[in-house]
Amino acid sequence: MTDGSSGTVSIRENAAEVEARIARACERAGRSRSEVTLVAVSKTFPAEFIDEAIEAGITEVGENRVQEARDKKPLVRGSARWHLIGHLQTNKSKDAVKLFDVIQAVDSLELAEKLARAAGNQGKRLEIMLQVNIGDEPQKSGIARGEVDAVAKQAAALASLDVIGLMAIPPIGTPEESRPYFRELRSMRDALGLKHLSMGMSEDFETAIEEGSTIVRVGRAIFGTRG
Repeated sequence: MTDGSSGTVSIRENAAEVEARIARACERAGRSRSEVTLVAVSKTFPAEFIDEAIEAGITEVGENRVQEARDKKPLVRGSARWHLIGHLQTNKSKDAVKLFDVIQAVDSLELAEKLARAAGNQGKRLEIMLQVNIGDEPQKSGIARGEVDAVAKQAAALASLDVIGLMAIPPIGTPEESRPYFRELRSMRDALGLKHLSMGMSEDFETAIEEGSTIVRVGRAIFGTRG
């Protein structure tokens, strides 16, 4: 893996390698490459790295924190859709709606309601995904598996929001250990009739694609390790 800090060429090479891996995973799963969106997760990396990724063909960028996106986004010259993939405190809802096109980590109905109000006040229609605590881990954010159906239906009724799918981070393990969690999330998504599944990161995105992921969140494999 090339360290992204060495410049444009390495980020371009890393992005091309990830793209090839996505294409191969889609082929194994009998899926079209167009079914999978790559979100380049740029947390801790500066704006110029994001521009290099955009120049390499990246069209979707992910950030974990509202403050970091607020600082970096004005410095990014290239055009991309911005996803918030980290935990969002309800008191930062207004800023999040201003900064992001998609908020993936909506982990409660309360947060969805705050986002709906903020989006309505800003005259914006916001895409959100519901984060599921797929491994029932007490240290992780996310909606409890048994509550997803109810929260999804209530969130879908909120004005100014489009609930487009589910996202999750499975318990730490090998890609094969993550596979059952990916399958369960897909079943939940299918039962709700939603379009998207955001699952899979640098370590396991190929397995996630094989299990139906439509959005993969890849950071280290594109930008390298922050030194």
